Amino acid sequence: MLVQDPLLCDLPIQVTLEEINSQIALEFGQAMTVNVCKADKDIMPIVVVQNATVLDLKRAIQRYIQLKHQREGGIEHISWKYVWRTYHLSFGGEKLDHDEKSLREYGIKNRDEVCFVKRLRNK
Repeated sequence: MLVQDPLLCDLPIQVTLEEINSQIALEFGQAMTVNVCKADKDIMPIVVVQNATVLDLKRAIQRYIQLKHQREGGIEHISWKYVWRTYHLSFGGEKLDHDEKSLREYGIKNRDEVCFVKRLRNK
């Protein structure tokens, strides 16, 4: 049934309820897609609600990567504490360093690109 639906035909075969709900919210304008660029230039389309915070985006990235690894049989465990300590998200050269701030406060809109940037160590 999902394959025949024009709104949901892009979803993978082992789709979760959360993915269906976020796709529907996207179609009704209640959510937006943020393209997250990794260091290897791979782009992940992450769906978050319109009033999402930086923490919501980080959690959505974690869910996206976890589902991707489950489907592909990749790495079983990722230390997200290490990832967020080593990298930060950046938009337009500005660090997204306040988890409680909304993405709108940083000027992030639908289909904008956010990148992972390695943190510099303080000596």
